[in-house]
Amino acid sequence: MIAVTFALPAESSEFLRRLGNKSRADRDGLSIVHGTIDHRSIKVLHTGVGKNICTQRIGKFLENQQFDFLISAGFAGSLNHELHVNDLLLAKNFLTLDPKQTQSSLSNVSICTANMLTVPALIDSSEERERIARESAASAVDMETEFIARACAAHAIPLMSLRVITDTPTQPFPAPASVLFDVRRQRTRITALSKFFLANPTRIPALVQFARRIARARTILTNALVEIARTIEL
Repeated sequence: MIAVTFALPAESSEFLRRLGNKSRADRDGLSIVHGTIDHRSIKVLHTGVGKNICTQRIGKFLENQQFDFLISAGFAGSLNHELHVNDLLLAKNFLTLDPKQTQSSLSNVSICTANMLTVPALIDSSEERERIARESAASAVDMETEFIARACAAHAIPLMSLRVITDTPTQPFPAPASVLFDVRRQRTRITALSKFFLANPTRIPALVQFARRIARARTILTNALVEIARTIEL
């Protein structure tokens, strides 16, 4: 059994379409998707964004479950000029899966390996990215993997964090983070988003380009996850 977590359906939608024998079940207040890839059993959880909801959901998800390993999958932001949009990142500081298994499953995947930092909020400015990179020696950031790693360690479940870069210092978000996603409500506020772009119509092309980057990132991530599920030695 392989566990795969995503923060949001925006990251997982293409992967879920690739699952065979798909079903959905509710357990302990969680919605869990179960399916297969080449007869290997997969369970998928959406953790939500940020510490509080992720810690709560991943704790419930792993309780009384037996997984061969877990993949923390999704999107990440680059902190430097070495990682580019649509690069696939393996977070080496969170990797507890056997290196031999990792190498065998990723042998056909173009991937970058670097340290990743889990942060409490989306990062708007290139200056903030540079400061965090300087202080942490990390190359990328996400908002969930640290908490997933803690839960996996508590349950002795090997972990791999696999992320696609969607934003960088030179290709940032098309709008302020607070406009793009409300962490407290765990959703985008469409009214706030619409107001921002009505007031800033010159930013609309950047939003369209960002949407295309996200679509491409989903495909890259999905292809890598399917390859891992098919080839990894359990």
